[in-house]
Amino acid sequence: MVNESYTLKKKPIYKTDEEIELIRNSCLLVCKALSHVAKVIRPGVTGAKIDREAEALIRDNGAIPGFKGLYGFPATLCISINEGVVHGVPSNYEFKDGDIVSVDCGTYMNEFYGDAAYTFALGDVDDKTMELLRVTKTALYKGIENAIVGKRIGDISYAVQDYCERQNRYGVVRELVGHGLGKKLHEPPEVPNFGKRGRGPVLRDGLVIAIEPMINLGRKEVRQSNDGHTIITKDRTPSAHFEHTVAVRKDKADILSNHDQIEENIKNNPEVREVSIKS
Repeated sequence: MVNESYTLKKKPIYKTDEEIELIRNSCLLVCKALSHVAKVIRPGVTGAKIDREAEALIRDNGAIPGFKGLYGFPATLCISINEGVVHGVPSNYEFKDGDIVSVDCGTYMNEFYGDAAYTFALGDVDDKTMELLRVTKTALYKGIENAIVGKRIGDISYAVQDYCERQNRYGVVRELVGHGLGKKLHEPPEVPNFGKRGRGPVLRDGLVIAIEPMINLGRKEVRQSNDGHTIITKDRTPSAHFEHTVAVRKDKADILSNHDQIEENIKNNPEVREVSIKS
């Protein structure tokens, strides 16, 4: 979850190894909730239903929903459908064949937050939209490859933007960004999905950040919908969103969230299509 209105302090907050493990536990619980979503989501199901089930799972595991009540958000999951970019409010809308559904989840446990997101493709999604999902997911890992000691935030940002715009000149959202994460859901630094190499804060060991490309099939411009939360594309084209929380390390980023079980459950759900990483 990201919010353009939050205020970040200028100095990043570095984490000890012990704190990183606590964040990992929170992130893995997020992914457990998203794995449940992957198991039950299908045409005819509502966002309100999977939101209730995700909240129950999180609370049953000794945590609290990280998003509920934050910035006035009313739910556990951000569920953004088709042209929805982020911050969608779960509703009684029944998902339809051909919808894409971004589900963003946060938890708070042992004084630390977890955060991750995945976009699900339901049924007969058209080829252009499926390619958008593949590109966005691949861009996430292009960014993660640059989350290592000695590089800069701009190297992550450039990797995401350059990859997406070289593929098909997709719209890279500017108003919403990734972020640091720890005892607060949103900490410094901001992690944009656009930028120049060699710019921004230097990445140091122990920095924990959420990297989350938000990429539009059409233009990059977005607007807020009438519910006061959901961000949608201005041109109403589809948008995709994938997110991992990672710890910056010397040779390779440590990915604290885990999409593996989400993707295993997708393989076993005939109503949801797999989203592969492009080679």
